[in-house]
Amino acid sequence: MSNTPGTPDATQPSPITDRAGTRELPDVADTEAFGAELATTLSAGDLVILDGPLGAGKTALARGIGRGLGVEGRVTSPTFIIAREHRAGRPGGLAMVHVDAYRLGLHEPGPDGRPARVVLDELDALDLDTDLEDAVVVVEWGEGVAERLAQRYLVVRLRRDPDTDVRHAEWEWVSEE
Repeated sequence: MSNTPGTPDATQPSPITDRAGTRELPDVADTEAFGAELATTLSAGDLVILDGPLGAGKTALARGIGRGLGVEGRVTSPTFIIAREHRAGRPGGLAMVHVDAYRLGLHEPGPDGRPARVVLDELDALDLDTDLEDAVVVVEWGEGVAERLAQRYLVVRLRRDPDTDVRHAEWEWVSEE
């Protein structure tokens, strides 16, 4: 593309401070580094929704966000416990609540195509809206339901190239105010 001032250069990644953007992530380490970079833009009360098929890198991205926030503990998929809280690793730092909504059945819509009522009840039972006041909440598999937890949230969609480790991230801050 062009290197004319004011003209985007397609070879350069989108700045993380943009409201929306894309990034190519050649391997897992790049996915984690992108998460750490995203963390520099997050504040207490932010909701991050990670979307993508199995193996797209959602947990690697969450691990990077946790590293960037400096949270305590190893960030792994909370699939079987649904939600895991990671305390702030330093005074004045941010905590992170990492949720894996897959087991809530979010991938199984009700008859009208919207999330089934039981799924919404399970999400409400996690009391994540309370956590949103003091922590960054990162929800894997949450697109389509977790948005209701906040009026402003970050959606990161991950896709993986077939037969490679290359991932593509597309992010967008959404405000429903």
